Amino acid sequence: MDNLHKRPVQADAVLASLSDIPFPSVDADRPAALLMRCPAAAITPLLDAPGLAQAAGVGHVHIKDERNRMGLGSFKALGAAYVIAREAEDGVARGRTYVTASAGNHGLSVAAGAQAFGARAVIYLADTVPEGFADRLRSFGADVIRQGALYEDAMAGAAQAARDKGWALLSDSSWPGYVDRPHTLMEGYLVLMQEAVAQMPAPPTHIFLQAGVGGLAAACAAYARLAWGDAPRIIVVEPDVAPALYASIKAGSAQATEGPESAMGRLDCKEPSLIALKGLARDATDFMLISEAEGAAGSAACADAGFATTPSGAAGVAGVLAAQNHRADLGLSLDARVLVILSEQAT
Repeated sequence: MDNLHKRPVQADAVLASLSDIPFPSVDADRPAALLMRCPAAAITPLLDAPGLAQAAGVGHVHIKDERNRMGLGSFKALGAAYVIAREAEDGVARGRTYVTASAGNHGLSVAAGAQAFGARAVIYLADTVPEGFADRLRSFGADVIRQGALYEDAMAGAAQAARDKGWALLSDSSWPGYVDRPHTLMEGYLVLMQEAVAQMPAPPTHIFLQAGVGGLAAACAAYARLAWGDAPRIIVVEPDVAPALYASIKAGSAQATEGPESAMGRLDCKEPSLIALKGLARDATDFMLISEAEGAAGSAACADAGFATTPSGAAGVAGVLAAQNHRADLGLSLDARVLVILSEQAT
């Protein structure tokens, strides 16, 4: 299978190159305890998808459904809002301005967290982000600033504004000198995997995790290894036009990639988060690159099965389906129990 790559030996070089970057946290108890105090918090369901299992030629497909997480429509509700809640506990959030770039759901989490804890949110968006999403951010009281054609342009604008105005940068990515807030943010994502571990009827044989900068995939992979050890095969799924994680693993160091815009917009990230890259260099078994057509087929299959989502939200499912004719490559069979994450609602 041309777009499937086993963990290359260069992964060890990645680990060596990132010696000053922390691994993802596996402390799910702290964010879970803080979440219990939120009136909007509720455990999201783990759903059985026999139709998708049949289409993929596997025994079971279990979907961790994050589409209604805390009323924000994605797993990102667990991230930035958790960072702001932690800082509110320390008495420093109220009155603070949090600034970030967003390709979608991360900005909503920043905006909702800021609104809940008496802070201000400023969200930088690339020109390609729909105005309807900008209006949704504004409905949470956020100020929206447009900058550039790409997510990376918006991120540069947010970082510059933080430096110029003394605002608190709250990115869902990490780079040298900026790791503390994204490390905490990724800790929030552990909640969904802690729930999934408790909900699964038996440990999975395979876990397909979609990735943009890699925060979700790395947090989930780290917790899966804590809970289930080496047994599950963990496959990271990226758009083939934005292979930031795989390109970095293959090269042995973090890479900036280039490519056209992907319809898997939330995954269309050309540079990896360094915390996520380090975690996945250790924890991932395989890296899969999917085409735009395969991403669209994944969301269409989810819709047909009653799980409407976007190509980004269904990318893990798309990876399972893309591998259906290549079971020897991944060990998929009718004995396989596959775990995927439906990461966002349809838009």
